Amino acid sequence: MGRTIGIGAGIARQLAASGWDIAFTYWTPYDKRMSWGVESGATEAITAGLTECGAATLAVEADLADPETPARVFDEVERALGKITALVMCHCESVDSGLLDTTVESFDRHFAVNARATWLLIREYGRRFAASPGSGRIIALTSDHTVGNLPYGASKGALDRITLAAAHEFADLGVTANVINPGPVDTGWMTDEGREYILGRTPLNRIGTPQDAAHLVDFLCSPQGQWINGQLLLSNGGFA
Repeated sequence: MGRTIGIGAGIARQLAASGWDIAFTYWTPYDKRMSWGVESGATEAITAGLTECGAATLAVEADLADPETPARVFDEVERALGKITALVMCHCESVDSGLLDTTVESFDRHFAVNARATWLLIREYGRRFAASPGSGRIIALTSDHTVGNLPYGASKGALDRITLAAAHEFADLGVTANVINPGPVDTGWMTDEGREYILGRTPLNRIGTPQDAAHLVDFLCSPQGQWINGQLLLSNGGFA
């Protein structure tokens, strides 16, 4: 969560406004590899915004390609904020490539970050969960985009299955687990051509925002969201 206009930052702000304390991860080397680059001061700005909402906050720099990272993140968060009740995963490795030009290295990195880290985070959550039954929440952000974006889409498909398994395997804990597909969200990466294409394929003729996904996450984390479980939910405005 290294950008103030990202989906993760929007979700964090919404949950903080609803009374949650927030720990979030970021990984600066990823942003350095991307076309948008590093947003200077983003971590501090996000933290300040959450604090203004009254949330106790912790930012953890975390390389989720490292299998040792999920346990370390949980250790740091528990020391600073206590036991984790809700696990919201919107981390990703996303580098565009197709069937013919994806490298083995890139494919493996996508699966390490998007799929394996998801499993390890959920596993750690299940091992340590100590809140009252019915209060636990697991939510992951996914994508169904695969054409020209093969390793990202394929690894996100694996993320879906891993997350939804928790709805059944953690039933004895009273934990719900759901996946959200937010569709195309304007976080600064869209070209003018892409924006026009998306506008023409949504009934309301508008593009999704981080706040759209954040409202759904907020509801799922609320007591009213307890009955929604084991679902892959579309929050894409009818994009087709």
